[in-house]
Amino acid sequence: MTTVGVSIAGSSGSIGRQTLEVIFAENAKSRSENTGVDYVVHGLGVGSSIDVLIEQAKIFSPRVVAVADESLHHLVQDALPNVRVVRDMEDLVDGAAVVVNGVVGFAGLAVTLETLRQGKRLALANKESLIAAGPVVQPLRAVRGAEIIPVDSEHCAIHQCLRSTVRADVEVARLV
Repeated sequence: MTTVGVSIAGSSGSIGRQTLEVIFAENAKSRSENTGVDYVVHGLGVGSSIDVLIEQAKIFSPRVVAVADESLHHLVQDALPNVRVVRDMEDLVDGAAVVVNGVVGFAGLAVTLETLRQGKRLALANKESLIAAGPVVQPLRAVRGAEIIPVDSEHCAIHQCLRSTVRADVEVARLV
């Protein structure tokens, strides 16, 4: 069985919670069939929803958690004494093979950039990273191993349509 480390920036939101549900279900299936992939939650990150974070951490045992609101760090550290607590979401990237970016708004850009810089797979639900910083993000796609997989409904649908086209790079000049 292959082990894949996953970090989730924005774990208290809809995308983060759904990702954890999928990880739980896939791991249960893999273990019962003794096949497939074992997903290990390496890191979890939230803005200030520490009650949700602590509950998730007790279930999934991450090595690191990120809490953007630094005034809450001591509460998280008290509740999770064996887990490293950091402020920056991009600190979740080290040690993970896949990073899910479900952070809302421009705050998610740092996670996107760091994941691609490190040549990792990015499951991206944060459209703002592409809209606000497309010219900065685009060249990072060339980093060896870097991959962007859209996971939010709208841009995932576009991605699937483009993948079904044999020569999307030639046939599709622009999406508006």
